[in-house]
Amino acid sequence: MYSFDYERPSGVNDAAASLGEDDKVLAGGQTLLPTLKLRLAQAGKLVDLSGIDELKGISSNGSELSIGAMTRHVDVADSAEVRSAIPALADLASHIGDAQVRNRGTIGGSVANNDPAADYPSALVALGATVHTNKRSISAEDFFVDLFETALEEDEIITKISFPVPESAAYAKFPNPASRYALVGVFVAKTSGGVRVAVTGAGPCVFRQSDMEAALSSDFSSSAISGISTDASGLNSDIHASAEYRANLVSVMAGRAVDAAS
Repeated sequence: MYSFDYERPSGVNDAAASLGEDDKVLAGGQTLLPTLKLRLAQAGKLVDLSGIDELKGISSNGSELSIGAMTRHVDVADSAEVRSAIPALADLASHIGDAQVRNRGTIGGSVANNDPAADYPSALVALGATVHTNKRSISAEDFFVDLFETALEEDEIITKISFPVPESAAYAKFPNPASRYALVGVFVAKTSGGVRVAVTGAGPCVFRQSDMEAALSSDFSSSAISGISTDASGLNSDIHASAEYRANLVSVMAGRAVDAAS
């Protein structure tokens, strides 16, 4: 690990003001710290958000669920408010990594990192969530840009994420047995604006499966999408699964998610 400076501000504005060009924001640290330890990245300074209480917590008003950026996965999974408003989101959080990861990792850190196999991006896109920062509010579809790339500016910090409460929703994933990351994960949400299907793990970035959305809008059943395939071109291919295998998993996981949501 290379040497770096460390700051633990008590407010969002102080944290943003202290960020320089080569500095990194530290949330749960489940990705950043191992990356630094392996010298795959270098930071001039780490700005630790763990002391900022306003970034933590969960609230719901019946139509919208808000989760602070520094809220841990375990808190999302165990929250009575999340389980009441969007049980699929609590279920998703309960299967992230292992107990150690869930007790340290945060929703804001995961979303900002935008790992192609992370679980939360599919939930944000499928539910039509909004990412709030110290500067602005960004729709989930505009937030996730590409592989490990988001719309965040260098001095921008996620403060919370707001989710419209759907009519029904479910998430199904095929996990890597070692990391529990999604080889493919599909989040299906039936909302007042229609059905949304978001896929993670299959491609370089989360994406919507529009053909499945159209079919499910007419018939919300797994049989309605049983004949719909996903183009394998452009999907991830690695030692864990080929692009073609991942394309098939999209269909399998989508069917399971629809059955669960029904």
